[in-house]
Amino acid sequence: MFTCPICKESLQLNGKSLVCENNHCFDYAKQGYVNLLPVQQKKSLHPGDNKEMLLARKNFLSNGHYEKILDKVASLIKEYCSSFDCYLDCGCGEGYYTCGIEERTNFANVIGTDIAKDAVRMCCSRSKDINWAVATASHLPIKNNSVDAITAIFSLLVPEEYSRVLKSGGIVVEVTAGNNHLIELKQQIYDTVFKQDKHQKDVGDIFDTLYQGNIDFKLHIEGDDLKNLLIMTPHINRIKEEKKSRLFSLNSLDLTVDCQVRVLKKP
Repeated sequence: MFTCPICKESLQLNGKSLVCENNHCFDYAKQGYVNLLPVQQKKSLHPGDNKEMLLARKNFLSNGHYEKILDKVASLIKEYCSSFDCYLDCGCGEGYYTCGIEERTNFANVIGTDIAKDAVRMCCSRSKDINWAVATASHLPIKNNSVDAITAIFSLLVPEEYSRVLKSGGIVVEVTAGNNHLIELKQQIYDTVFKQDKHQKDVGDIFDTLYQGNIDFKLHIEGDDLKNLLIMTPHINRIKEEKKSRLFSLNSLDLTVDCQVRVLKKP
């Protein structure tokens, strides 16, 4: 399934390493993942989310707060995917959605990739059956025309690259934040919350749109999960210290979950 991120040739398993015909070698870590992100594809020393954000996300998601999102994505895959050989979760984070979709579908092969090494390490503790790899969405180390379904759940959509690895008729299920997503949390963080008009990325004629809709529900958050929610979002880097203290002093908060979801098909 994997290709060399340096020369694009196929990778073959040799002991505990993946090796291409040009002798580029990538060792499996003891946790069970392989790092296919060469230094020339990095934009920083430690790309992606940090350990604190990832651990907060793992704790928050493991409590089932976003299970309705997972269920919706899985149902769309089962409805629109015509073959269940290979599934890729691109930008898999700590693996919550990857493992949940694996459990709810019957794909023969499941791949999870993320640019953050710490994220992929956490994934390995969730499942040893999934093929985990450190990789960037803009240069996926995956064979052309080999994947049946891709998910991009609160992660980057790269239409040209996704089309390259998808089989003809393969699908992408994308989830992005809607205009009112976590609006109550933003009201606690910012002095003024401006009205947004979010649009999903234009994919031109690369994909056909099979489905477009929303995932909307209310969420009641208490205790540590309120802290985890803030820490797992980019808002943690923008909040003033006094507002953070006030937010963390709350016993609970009622929140709006508002997501846009669509299914794209490669012609």
